[in-house]
Amino acid sequence: MDERYSRQTMLPEIGEAGQERLRKARVLIVGVGGLGSPIALYLAAAGVGCLGLVDDDTVSVSNLQRQVLYTEAEVGQSKVECARQKLSALNSTTHIVCYPTRLTDKNAHSIIADYDLVIDGCDNAATRYLIDEVCARQGKPYIYGAIAEFRGQVSVFNYRGGPRYCDLYPRPDILPPPSTGGVIGAIPGIVGCTQAAEAIKIIAGCGEVLSGKLYCTNLLTLQHEIIEL
Repeated sequence: MDERYSRQTMLPEIGEAGQERLRKARVLIVGVGGLGSPIALYLAAAGVGCLGLVDDDTVSVSNLQRQVLYTEAEVGQSKVECARQKLSALNSTTHIVCYPTRLTDKNAHSIIADYDLVIDGCDNAATRYLIDEVCARQGKPYIYGAIAEFRGQVSVFNYRGGPRYCDLYPRPDILPPPSTGGVIGAIPGIVGCTQAAEAIKIIAGCGEVLSGKLYCTNLLTLQHEIIEL
């Protein structure tokens, strides 16, 4: 194990103490698609002790352009079960808990209660408002990510009294439908990796967390900016 994480523990910001915090951490990923794939892969590789995966979907051919956890042979199979096999093969010491369901008003409180922080890999506003509400009630950080076309956003909500998702996007009377627009496959990779990095920073206690800030990127123009909230 010392050798496995040596390139990480040699960083003074992480070190052995940070690695131990990663080993003890429990992280919930809501949605194991385009964003959830890199989030889960990099957190498992980093040595996070437990990953919870929430997703009721099955693998489809159209997923393969951007959801790098899956293969052609897995089309039609449960995403969380396919993800569990892949992540366990990557790191056998990471405990994977599968929730083959949607996050709902009925199950969100009990599921989220078992974790230290929640990462948003979903594609709809209703689930984001639900995560935001439950994390606020339970005092847990919520790492937000969203993608569309060539663009992406990342922020950290409810971190040490910081802003919430509903502060950035006040809840409308009528919620928009889930996103079904086009997206270049690389953008969820970049946004998901950024979300994973924020989780590692929060757990290890290093760096500047994106609380009170919105990171925006556009791969079509290669413009990046951080907006103060």
